[in-house]
Amino acid sequence: MAGGSWWRTGLVGMCGVALVLPAGLVAVRATGADDGTVLALPMVLLPYAALGTLLLLGVLLALRSWWVAAVAGLLAVVQLCWLAPRFVADGGSVAADAPRLRVATSNAYLGQADAAALVRLVREQRVDVLAVEELRTATAEAMDRAGIADLLPHRSIDGDTALYSRLPLAPVDASAPAAARAQLAAEVTVGGRQVRLTAVHTYYPLGDARRWGEDFAGLRAAARGAPRTAVFLGDFNATLDHAPMRELLATGLTDTHEELGGGIRPTWPEDNADFPYLPPVIQIDHVLHGSALTAVSVSEHTVPGADHRAVVAELAVTG
Repeated sequence: MAGGSWWRTGLVGMCGVALVLPAGLVAVRATGADDGTVLALPMVLLPYAALGTLLLLGVLLALRSWWVAAVAGLLAVVQLCWLAPRFVADGGSVAADAPRLRVATSNAYLGQADAAALVRLVREQRVDVLAVEELRTATAEAMDRAGIADLLPHRSIDGDTALYSRLPLAPVDASAPAAARAQLAAEVTVGGRQVRLTAVHTYYPLGDARRWGEDFAGLRAAARGAPRTAVFLGDFNATLDHAPMRELLATGLTDTHEELGGGIRPTWPEDNADFPYLPPVIQIDHVLHGSALTAVSVSEHTVPGADHRAVVAELAVTG
């Protein structure tokens, strides 16, 4: 073997092996094979696999391994076609006098979130409606002591999920589909329009992927029967690359981060006991809305004690 060619061949081989992961993820995303299966777990790595693919492409081009580089290039193009739109705002305009609604979602991490900090977030961000997941009685009582009722006097609580609102909460109409009424949902009036809010907390795929998929099936049924002013917010335990989430958006909903070109803003794990040194790496907390609403702003916030970053979004009634 010619001198020096052995290391080049070895390096090309290593790059080829490394391309197996992004190739597998591309295949799973293209086929939707993660819906209700354990393949949902590696799918969260797709944005990082795309970055790795670009790095491998650069190495292969430098090594002049054209055929393997062509494979890497094809994988990179496919992944970028999926990811690039998240960094480009839709560009829709909102009239200055359009009615606005500021919503927030926070996973309280089995009630460990700092209740006073959560109330402070509501006050500082001028939140109109707050969805809380993994709420516990002690945390709810602590929020009351911290003054949540002064800011958001109306509430609806179902198990460990709650909606707190500045505006009166009306129950979802009995004529709505059963799937919509099975969720924690309520309606508020904004600018004379009824806005239906659904607090979301799907089961996590690591615990039971099939149950996770079933939760999304229920959400899709609820979304198909929801008005154009619907808002779904909470801990979806899914990124925009998961098939169930993409199918949910296909019912006519829009992800606020993607609409505003926010890119990828990880929300978990913020301070999780099982991953104590891992910063947020995946975006599983979302605010989705119907076609009669337009996103104005979205931001993420740390709540001490919570293992998810809270998401705050301002929506305008435009349709």
